[in-house]
Amino acid sequence: MPVAADGLGNRRLRWAGECAKYSNQYFEKWNNPKMDKLQAMRTFLEVARGQSFAAAGRALNASPATITRTIAALEESIGADLFIRTTRTVRLTEAGERYAPECERLLGEIDAAEALAAGHQAEPVGTLSITAPVLFGRLYIAPIVTEFCSQYPDVDVQLVLLDRVTNMVDEGFDIALRIGRMPDSSLKAVTVGSVRRVVAGSPDYLREHGVPRTPEDLKSHRIVAVTSAFSSVDWRFGKKDKTTIRVHPRVRCNNNATAIAIAASGWALTRVLSYQVGIEVNEGRLRMVLEDYEEEPLQVHLVHGGTRITASKVRAFIDFASKRLRANPVFG
Repeated sequence: MPVAADGLGNRRLRWAGECAKYSNQYFEKWNNPKMDKLQAMRTFLEVARGQSFAAAGRALNASPATITRTIAALEESIGADLFIRTTRTVRLTEAGERYAPECERLLGEIDAAEALAAGHQAEPVGTLSITAPVLFGRLYIAPIVTEFCSQYPDVDVQLVLLDRVTNMVDEGFDIALRIGRMPDSSLKAVTVGSVRRVVAGSPDYLREHGVPRTPEDLKSHRIVAVTSAFSSVDWRFGKKDKTTIRVHPRVRCNNNATAIAIAASGWALTRVLSYQVGIEVNEGRLRMVLEDYEEEPLQVHLVHGGTRITASKVRAFIDFASKRLRANPVFG
């Protein structure tokens, strides 16, 4: 039976409509922001990568106006500007620089979690940021990186070689190669081998000046010292019965490769890490001495963020690189 337009049935319909409207508003208020925040983070990363709102719109199939509104809403929710906008350029603010790696990490974890929930392993994809000491990176990590990229064509690698300890979170690195004892932290470390501090000289130098038999003998030898690695001229020796010798370097330099080249030329002895002279020793251009007096070996680690879910690109590289580094006799 039809209900009159101004009757009870019509009032009930209007009431039901109001309930639905407020129900939708409630749902949008408490549920959509979580979904929208993830989309906003993805939008933010697209703008950051392309340094363009228009480019992000094309990548996401959205209008520039939508991209602009999304970024504005994200900035309002965070309480900080993420981009510096001019008529010609779009670049990250300091807050944006800090926010970008966290977005990469969080979205990577979400993608990995969804892949695990679906019962399959996500294919490695995206940009992987890796840092390592300069000589280690050039000799051992760079060849692994190129082989890895050949096997995983959807992964790009940014390799940054620095002779200092980086702050992985602040500087946005996914993986770092570190040598030595790991301090307690939230980072996870995979041990891939060990290296030693060694004294080395060329066969010509040792024939002319003699082979040092004890650390004390170093006081009468020419020394080229690497100041970046050993700022002190006090060299420590021994595993249990430790001793310290003050050497008198004739030459000091801040670069391992230069010190090694000077030693290989036959002019002096130097002290570096064993991996740094692995090639020269294998080729007979350098010879290690005082091996019985060496300190305990230093462990080599591949370090990554200590999250429960690790992005597939990070997992893949850790597995890939650790197998190759462990198989290298230089790190045995």
